[in-house]
Amino acid sequence: MQLKHYLDLYALLQQDRSSREERRTFGLSEAVRGKDAAEQLQVWTEAHQTLLPRPLFSEQVEGVLYHVTLLLGNVAFLLGIVTATGLLSYSGKEPVNLVYFLAVAVLLPLVTMVLTLIAMFRANRARNFLIHISPAYWMTRIIGFFDRKGSMKFDTVPLNPLILNWVIIRRSQLLALLFAIGMLLALLGVVATRDIAFAWSTTLQIDAVQFHAFIEALAFPWRGWLPSAVPSLALVEQSHYFRLGGKLSETMVSHAAMLGAWWKFLAMATFVYAVLLRFGMYLLAGWGLSRAIRRSMPAIDGADVLLRDMNELLITTHPDEKNLSSNTLQESLYTRMDAKLRPSYDAVVGWAIPEETLVSLCDAFSVTASECREAGGSRTLEEDSHTLEILHGTVLLFVKAWEPPTMDFADFLEAVAQRVSKVVVVPVGTLKEGYVADARHKAVWERKLALLDYPNVWMLR
Repeated sequence: MQLKHYLDLYALLQQDRSSREERRTFGLSEAVRGKDAAEQLQVWTEAHQTLLPRPLFSEQVEGVLYHVTLLLGNVAFLLGIVTATGLLSYSGKEPVNLVYFLAVAVLLPLVTMVLTLIAMFRANRARNFLIHISPAYWMTRIIGFFDRKGSMKFDTVPLNPLILNWVIIRRSQLLALLFAIGMLLALLGVVATRDIAFAWSTTLQIDAVQFHAFIEALAFPWRGWLPSAVPSLALVEQSHYFRLGGKLSETMVSHAAMLGAWWKFLAMATFVYAVLLRFGMYLLAGWGLSRAIRRSMPAIDGADVLLRDMNELLITTHPDEKNLSSNTLQESLYTRMDAKLRPSYDAVVGWAIPEETLVSLCDAFSVTASECREAGGSRTLEEDSHTLEILHGTVLLFVKAWEPPTMDFADFLEAVAQRVSKVVVVPVGTLKEGYVADARHKAVWERKLALLDYPNVWMLR
């Protein structure tokens, strides 16, 4: 789930004026049914996105984020090149200490990735120290400070703090990844254009055997399939450098050609620990951002009402037959009357009623059916014939009570009565009337059905 879905939903809810019935009809559609809250909101947003003015609010925000990230990404990439070039600077008088390069290419990424994992676990907190000390957070703030037009300030963007934290985490991983790529490319470029002698030197009490064991441990991910990128014990011993005396030992000078072989190990260490692992962290941050958006969408103002309207049953009122007088029942113009509807039917047909409205009607009257079809109205005779072919068993037929029955309807009803075992005609009112038909309108339909007098055609009382 993307950030644009969150922002578009926010913008839509600010201007949405849809009725509860319209929302419930949408909630009963196949695209929404069976999905969780966030997915329902996403489908609703995508379906109503055309109502938003152009350019979209999400496009404006994502455009700002893109340009800020592009600027910071270029800075991080160039900084990686400059850092690696400085660490690999070689005067020709003394070798390059590879310990410095390993500290930046291996140790620093591992430490920052551990801190990032801790920040991920604490991302649901608005005040997160590890996130707010991120270079990506402060570089964005600095850019916003110098932006006179205010196009890059995010204070007015309605983002949940959880989403903001994950946006910063994800951007931090991207910048660190670009920094590492810059370092790797600079390493390869310097090695290809200059003859560098590598050595290792530290004031810690570490001998060649211990340092070789450490190197082999770092090379574990690739030593099985790329042994040439794993320095041997002899190379480690020959490249041990002591600054005491101010000049290189004769043994190191005699093995100067061997000292350049360290570049393979340094390149693989940078690729695995600074690039590959960081790319995995970037993907993990992307998953965390998507999950944060999914969790935050139902928390937008108005989203809870929208979800309730889409998922709660519509309650309509019907005349209470207990309150009807016996005289009213005796004066009924039609004798085959059903007191209430069954919970399910083999098919539901709406005469000049669209299938979207039929879904709402079925929900309002608490009935289900395996088939839900429209007939009459703008439908052609061929389409009505196809509808007739699939009808069987007991059929529920909704009609508009305020529209008197026509000859076309009489012909269709006759055809249906000949194919099925029972037809229940239900005159319904308008949406504003809660689908309850006016008594005068129902009387017109009763008289028509009495004239037709089909033995298997019933009507809802």
